[in-house]
Amino acid sequence: MYTHETIFTTGLPGLDTVLKGILPGDNIVWQVDAIRDYQQLVAPFVGAALAAGRRMVYFRFASHPSLVTPNSAVTLVELDPNAGFENFISRIHQVIEKFGRGTLFVFDCLSELAADWYSDQMLGNFFVLTCPYLFDLETVAYFAIFRNHHSSHALKPIFETTQLFLDVYHYQGVHYIYPQKVHLRYSSTMNMLHAWHGEEFQPVTASTLISSILTSVNWAGLDAENRPGAWQRAFSQGEEVLNQVKAGVCRPEREEKMFRRLCRMMLTRDPVMKSLVCRYLRLEDILEIRRRMIGTGLIGGKAVGMLLARRIVQANSARCSELLESHDSFYVGSDVFFTFLVNNGVWWVREKQRNPDTFLEGSEIARQRILTGRFPDYILKQFDQMLNYFGQSPIIVRSSSLLEDTFGTSFAGKYESVFCPNQGPRERRLEDFLSAVRSIYASSMSEKALRSREQKGLLEQDEQMSLLVMRVSGAIHGRYFYPHLAGVGYSFNPFVGNENNDPKAGALQLVFGLGTRVVDHADDEYTRVVALHASLCQQELNFEELHHYAQRRVDYLDLDANRLVSGHFLDVIAASPDLPVRLFASLDGGPNWGLEKTSRPSWVLTFEKLLNATGFVEDMKALLQVLQEAYAYPVEVEFTLNFLDENEYRIHVVQCRPVAAEGQDVPFCSRKAAESRKG
Repeated sequence: MYTHETIFTTGLPGLDTVLKGILPGDNIVWQVDAIRDYQQLVAPFVGAALAAGRRMVYFRFASHPSLVTPNSAVTLVELDPNAGFENFISRIHQVIEKFGRGTLFVFDCLSELAADWYSDQMLGNFFVLTCPYLFDLETVAYFAIFRNHHSSHALKPIFETTQLFLDVYHYQGVHYIYPQKVHLRYSSTMNMLHAWHGEEFQPVTASTLISSILTSVNWAGLDAENRPGAWQRAFSQGEEVLNQVKAGVCRPEREEKMFRRLCRMMLTRDPVMKSLVCRYLRLEDILEIRRRMIGTGLIGGKAVGMLLARRIVQANSARCSELLESHDSFYVGSDVFFTFLVNNGVWWVREKQRNPDTFLEGSEIARQRILTGRFPDYILKQFDQMLNYFGQSPIIVRSSSLLEDTFGTSFAGKYESVFCPNQGPRERRLEDFLSAVRSIYASSMSEKALRSREQKGLLEQDEQMSLLVMRVSGAIHGRYFYPHLAGVGYSFNPFVGNENNDPKAGALQLVFGLGTRVVDHADDEYTRVVALHASLCQQELNFEELHHYAQRRVDYLDLDANRLVSGHFLDVIAASPDLPVRLFASLDGGPNWGLEKTSRPSWVLTFEKLLNATGFVEDMKALLQVLQEAYAYPVEVEFTLNFLDENEYRIHVVQCRPVAAEGQDVPFCSRKAAESRKG
């Protein structure tokens, strides 16, 4: 039994009676039509608290009028939701912890948080994380949301988590309170409408009055689960503006305002990247991205870099635009990541990761929870629809966090990307995909990633993990799937080499097959590095050197085994009779590099014909320069190359990031060749 000192009140004795008292730990959510209705309930609550000498904290973050008159007895905590979800909720939890047990809290209307975060999911996450914390400290807190304003992604977690959920109606000059949920209390009239007259709250029993009150507002209906939230409403408005643009009746300033709003919601909040996006993308582009998006939130730096690079090339080079391979990628929004962490009990470990003294604590436990975590049903449904689209085509799930591929904070290689050969029964393909998503989410809490953020002073930065799901570029060769070529292009040559080389001409790092051998920098392998200046690499290394430092092993997808594998180049081409091998390899005529001698030809991956008998080098040089000019900064581009025949090819730009033009002690022609010469 609670003592007298622990008894709380709404400041309205009649309402306390209806609710059978206010208990320590109660979170009270008021659903209102207007902020003035909430304000009339806050005033007596605050007044009674101050009269009793209780600690009172007011969280101020909305644009509506202040709910609490400035008073030295009330602690005002002003917050900016635009600082990001992590920063916002961390600050609130710090204040709650500081004031502690028995404190009373008033929050501004939560509906504005959904507007600022453009996400009902994140509003739901905020409440799920905050309400139990307040409950454990035996506080009492007031919240409000606007009626018919939110989807079930906000309403359901709020209703299920809070202790009291009460509707407020205003009809013909009278206020009515309609308790929808009162935890651990019951009476025969508790869940009825109650008329508020002075200090009295009387049950409404007349059916004519009840029906008149409830029909005076726009009831959500039986399909409330499908009610649009802040995200859906914003994009519906975007579609309306686009239709007006196409009809020629939209003012340019309205289109620009809508574009910038949706850009901030979904693409980027980085000011430098945003200026580029606004220069090259249009409202129609954003709406098309939305149609291929799972969940809500930002699509992350890697996805934005890929999309932006394609638009820059299409706008500035007709030749390079013709060469681009089409893409039909999907995007998993950053809100899906945060919701996954909250639902699987990982959030509090993530909170520790913001502190340099505790950033590694519990990370391994968190990773295990992530690797076995469950996704919401509505997200699983969208994943399933996406896999229907891809059929049995191989896909790759790529990390696309907020810090990846932005100016000054590139996190290249810190998070995982996972190939899904996407073979076998439907259930297996879905589970393989979910495992890939979990693996990438878990990589956000790896020691490597956390230490990198700590070293860069970015632990407190809002770092969310979005995903880019791409069709793997390449073709089937027998049981194998791979592109003809993959690599990384540099608009400014990062490798130190011959004094005659022009670093401004850029460089390429090439491999046959999947690009994992370039990106992951396998220690036991070789890559071909080409300086994009007038005299190519074959003038620096003779054939014997090219033979010795040539790539030997190839990464590819084995469709029968349903996994990523590595094999010897000669074995791969032997199983690929349709491969235009002479574009990439030269006949040696000598021993097969330690293999048993056979009658088959001995090929060496020199890329000689590709570099000297096609337009590939000039096309890549032009593409890189176009991107560097647009970025006004050196860029690094991951790409694949696939030949349609011996003369025509397509280039797939899968990633583009700005990089610092720092020299590395590696020569142009081969990373391994340089290491050998140094030795």
